[in-house]
Amino acid sequence: MLRQLAIGLVAVTGGLAVLIWLTQSLRFVELVLNRGLSIAVFFELTVFMLPNFIAVILPVTAFIVILAVYNRMEDDRELVVMRAAGMGQMALARPALVLAGAAALLGWTMNLWVVPESYRAFREYQFEIRNRMAAVLLQEGVFNTLGDGLTVYIRERDRDGNFRGIMVHDTRESGAPATILAERGWLTLDGDTPRVTLQHGTRQEFDRRTSTLRMLSFAENTMSLATEAAREEVRYRDARERGVLELLNPDPAEQVSARDRSRFIVEAHQRLAGPLLTLSLALTALACLLTGEFSRHGKAGRVLAAVGIGGGLVALGVGIANLATRELALVPLIWAHAVLPGLIALAWLVSPSRARVPAAEPTRS
Repeated sequence: MLRQLAIGLVAVTGGLAVLIWLTQSLRFVELVLNRGLSIAVFFELTVFMLPNFIAVILPVTAFIVILAVYNRMEDDRELVVMRAAGMGQMALARPALVLAGAAALLGWTMNLWVVPESYRAFREYQFEIRNRMAAVLLQEGVFNTLGDGLTVYIRERDRDGNFRGIMVHDTRESGAPATILAERGWLTLDGDTPRVTLQHGTRQEFDRRTSTLRMLSFAENTMSLATEAAREEVRYRDARERGVLELLNPDPAEQVSARDRSRFIVEAHQRLAGPLLTLSLALTALACLLTGEFSRHGKAGRVLAAVGIGGGLVALGVGIANLATRELALVPLIWAHAVLPGLIALAWLVSPSRARVPAAEPTRS
């Protein structure tokens, strides 16, 4: 039983995580199709999101797998045979509880260490592309603004990545705005600094002091596309990329707003209490399937009831988190939501009056 549950959990969690990853990564397809970002960078950027997806769906996938496996075993009369062999309710529930416990431990590991690190790497990579590597993402036929004082226009981009018909308007040096026109050019990265090499062009610079226009023709010229704003901008870190201790005690130097502090506290309690919901959902599924009377006609009603209760608990958790963000006094509800349904389901499961007994079959004369 445990082997079937483990294989099912890996398969369902992996499948759902990949499906969610595909839908979320569509936001970054434009970087590859229209802005020349390589496929390798695209995969490296989007793979950082996977741990966050897995941590979110793990309680739900464990619930689905337990429900599906135990329902199949009931339909195949395997549970009937096990009961006839003398196995009690908790003996039948033990494999599912072991799986749910392992999933909860994995959830804590993901929430406390893996998710913050992977999401931090994702945000830093995204920030790097959007700000310091903005020049690599130049769009053709559009006036691209790269920070304050730098505008670049490219008529077209070749298949090899070279540009044709380039105009650069540079006002980064106060008092000496310059406009550069070139027939062709290409980009290179000098460390984190993007540079463009221009060929066969002119540089027009207007001197405001003398009101004269100076023009210089060149065969080849290299200029930096980095801006001071991009180099000096400090990225504000999201709640999901901070550790639990940092969420509960943020650095005073950051001057965190009251709203963000509430979000940080709720995020910390959700990470600590969230894996307990895995156990509660597993106990809910077991309480619905292993209790009550046996019927040869199946138990679709109990399966639907378990799905309804499980879905309601997941939706309730989202609502409680939103309310707790607005009112921190409701934070204990996060723990009550994660623990209380499991305790109720456990009491229902071990109650002697809830043990499943064969229903009396009508006698035929």
